Amino acid sequence: MSRFTKYVAAKFQGCKQRLTQIRDTPHAIAGGVAIGLVFGFTPLFGFKTLIAVLVAWIFRCSKLSAAIAVTFHDILLPIWPVILRWQFQVGFLIISKPHRLPPKFSPKHFHYENLFSWKTFHVLWPTFIGSLVLATPVAFVMYFLVLEIVTRAQARKARTTVRG
Repeated sequence: MSRFTKYVAAKFQGCKQRLTQIRDTPHAIAGGVAIGLVFGFTPLFGFKTLIAVLVAWIFRCSKLSAAIAVTFHDILLPIWPVILRWQFQVGFLIISKPHRLPPKFSPKHFHYENLFSWKTFHVLWPTFIGSLVLATPVAFVMYFLVLEIVTRAQARKARTTVRG
């Protein structure tokens, strides 16, 4: 088992343990995780957690589970540039008319002085759209997975409380 695999397994176990300790309904916890995952995929660095907690509050889901799910994306940091590229490609394909793949990108075309210009919006918008498209199925699957995990954990906890 590689170091990265061990790290991911340990991080997943830690998140699972924190999620099962939240005192809320399984639906609220799973909804918070789904919302957190959707915003964790977005390229809104610095605002992800704040927006995820706000949306979880609006939909009456667990704000804590949304924050945990957003931070779970930290394990993807080594491959984050690849994920951002996929998101940009998917978003560009969806937005462009006629639909086409984006032009080839090379690092020599990237200049830091252009990072905060209006031209950045032409990259950020397709990346944001692509992130929503890629995050939706992941959030959908994780909702039902977390719902099952939390329901079982709460039932197990209720059985041990009644016996003891």
